[in-house]
Amino acid sequence: MNEAVMVPRTDYTRLGQQAVELTAKLWFGVAAIGHWLFLAYILAVFYPPIAARGLSGLEGMHLPSGFIEGDFIGNLAAVCHVLLAALVIGGGPLQLIPAIRQRFPRFHRYLGRSYVAAAVVSAIAGLYMTWTRTPIGDTISQLGISGDGVLILVFAAIAVRFAVARRIADHRRWAMRLFMAVSAVWFFRVGLMAWTMLTGGIGIEWESFTGPFLYFLGFAQYALPLAMLEWYFYCQRNQEATGVHFAFAGTMVAMTAVTGIGVFAATMGMWLPRMV
Repeated sequence: MNEAVMVPRTDYTRLGQQAVELTAKLWFGVAAIGHWLFLAYILAVFYPPIAARGLSGLEGMHLPSGFIEGDFIGNLAAVCHVLLAALVIGGGPLQLIPAIRQRFPRFHRYLGRSYVAAAVVSAIAGLYMTWTRTPIGDTISQLGISGDGVLILVFAAIAVRFAVARRIADHRRWAMRLFMAVSAVWFFRVGLMAWTMLTGGIGIEWESFTGPFLYFLGFAQYALPLAMLEWYFYCQRNQEATGVHFAFAGTMVAMTAVTGIGVFAATMGMWLPRMV
């Protein structure tokens, strides 16, 4: 008679810990590629007309009201929001790569300062545009994106505070929260395109750009990534919670698949057609 093979609990615990880190890195790899594809789109589509024509280069762009004649502050806010997006979208993943942080600490510090400054200015510009220009969507949409703007300002302040105090572990956790909040504009596009590809756009009124799913996504674009990040932190703090580790790993596999679908759909349906 075959005897059951007993696996020591320590092996299960170690396997759970490894599953958490492996699936987190897998998702981050897909997300980083998606960020840099979005960066390529921003650089190719927005930078050339702005470089050639200044603020009027926004004319015809898919932004809240785009370029408005005579609205200098609004146009300046829109330009700052777009130009700084390249830094926050392209630089964010670089800040979270341990090898870069360890081998190039000076680069990490300078990029980090630039990243935080760009995130703060971009958030303020985004809030200004959201409440002073014709919104995309409605009031619920405005509240959703405004919540993200406020979180960016709060997370940036706390991350800087811990960096100045040399509490590096705390600083890194808040910097990761800041990354999730700053990347909401990317999460929104990826989530929208993944949902559209998988369901055909159920719950979306395209003409008014409202609907149940868009209301959900308006808040989930930052709430869901932040919730997953907190779950990741919980797994790190509770090394013996093997069941929680495997549940997190399974969820991350699904999230990675959806993220990959969204990146592919956004690239082929939104970004690449305007780049070529």
